[in-house]
Amino acid sequence: MPRRLLVIGAHSADFVWRAGGAIAVCTANGGTAEVVALSYGERGESGELWKQEGQTVENVKRIRHGEAERAAAHLGATFRCLDLGDYPLEIGAEQLLLIADVIREFAPDVVVTHTDTDPFNPDHPVAFRAVDRARGLAAGAGVSSAFPTIKPPELFLFEPHQPELCNFTPTTFVDITSVMDRKVAAMEEMQAQKYLQTYYRERADHRGNHARRASGNQAIRQAEAFQRVIPQVVTEL
Repeated sequence: MPRRLLVIGAHSADFVWRAGGAIAVCTANGGTAEVVALSYGERGESGELWKQEGQTVENVKRIRHGEAERAAAHLGATFRCLDLGDYPLEIGAEQLLLIADVIREFAPDVVVTHTDTDPFNPDHPVAFRAVDRARGLAAGAGVSSAFPTIKPPELFLFEPHQPELCNFTPTTFVDITSVMDRKVAAMEEMQAQKYLQTYYRERADHRGNHARRASGNQAIRQAEAFQRVIPQVVTEL
């Protein structure tokens, strides 16, 4: 069955590095993927753009939107930004309900977001808490409610930049060998963070090695790692 994948990041480029391959796999298999950024990362993640003389916040947002939109297109996904601001990303009741509405309207099979801890990025844990809570609201916490709800989506966390320091333990590897070229093309759109392109190419190779060893499938060359949050329900092991 074609899957519906929703990736929610704190900043507009987060999806590319950490879940670009999984998004491309989803759409290549006939599924539908949407990327939602809570902010553009205009203050804390656009250092290269701020080196330009006369730069403004609105222009940085415009550039970042274009980069993310083109990157998502390489992966076969749509992109939108809620423009909630970054550094700090603040989520109040109004913003929480907005995120819940996004999840409810898209009705995903899978939601992917950040880990609950990141000592080097204060916005990422905020995004996790908001998405985790909004998912519960959209699904009515898995029970009938007085408002429209959706089937509870599976919840996965994508790999942070420093996994050992962010409570990240891989439970799932996605083979992205067949779509690695699409992930590379998407990463190359992110000119404001060129320094991450090499890192995440190498990380895909590292996780490919781990996926080969875990599965015995020697055809896997690149992979992405995820941590499953919601227990999997099966009829047998």
